[in-house]
Amino acid sequence: MKRKVQRRLRAATMFMLPVLSLSAQDKVEADIGAELVSDYVWRGQDLGNISVQPTASISYKGLWLSGWGTLGFDKDDTKEFDLTLGYGIKGFSISVTDYWFGDGAGYFHYGATNTSHVFEAQVGYDFDILAVNWFTNFAGCDGVNKQGKRAYSSYFSVAAPFRLGGLDWTFEVGAVPWATSFYNQSGDDDFGANGFEVSNISLAATKTLKITDTYSLPIWAKAIWNPATEGAHFVFGVKL
Repeated sequence: MKRKVQRRLRAATMFMLPVLSLSAQDKVEADIGAELVSDYVWRGQDLGNISVQPTASISYKGLWLSGWGTLGFDKDDTKEFDLTLGYGIKGFSISVTDYWFGDGAGYFHYGATNTSHVFEAQVGYDFDILAVNWFTNFAGCDGVNKQGKRAYSSYFSVAAPFRLGGLDWTFEVGAVPWATSFYNQSGDDDFGANGFEVSNISLAATKTLKITDTYSLPIWAKAIWNPATEGAHFVFGVKL
């Protein structure tokens, strides 16, 4: 089973989870922003070229709602709009994301065989020195397993932040735990993941450029390898 929409799923911008304060703040906090990225790469999957990726979020007492989108400069790039509802307290987080892609069925199509939505659940814990997250698709346009049934396609990652040479770094390893057509499609294997496969090894660095006394511009670079597809990427991004 090979669908274009399955090759268009993102990951958030540089990291999967939105940059939100997950503490139980006593007032409503909201934010908007955007990134310009040289390539759209998500969990080791190559999903597009230069893209603008806007985001908006609102949070209250650990509960948060965010919207995220992407629009490529190439006319063939998919327009994407994702909504995530989550809750976090201290290091623990849980969320549900609705991914939608503009190159398939319309937004309000939710039928089992006629939808461009994918629904994913996430649970994770940030230990400060290490962040662990698990993601599973539970509805929508999911992939299938070798028997042709819904795969409940999943992905888990371990990320470690550190500071070196005046930059903030993050090293991450992510893998697909079982067979699914949803991840790791390539020219050599159109089906996708045939079982447990490491699909994302990345090293990212972030730096803040001071433009004026009141304005700074965060930039980042990220090297990404996908051993399952033998792909490699070097991505640059600017947080506008």
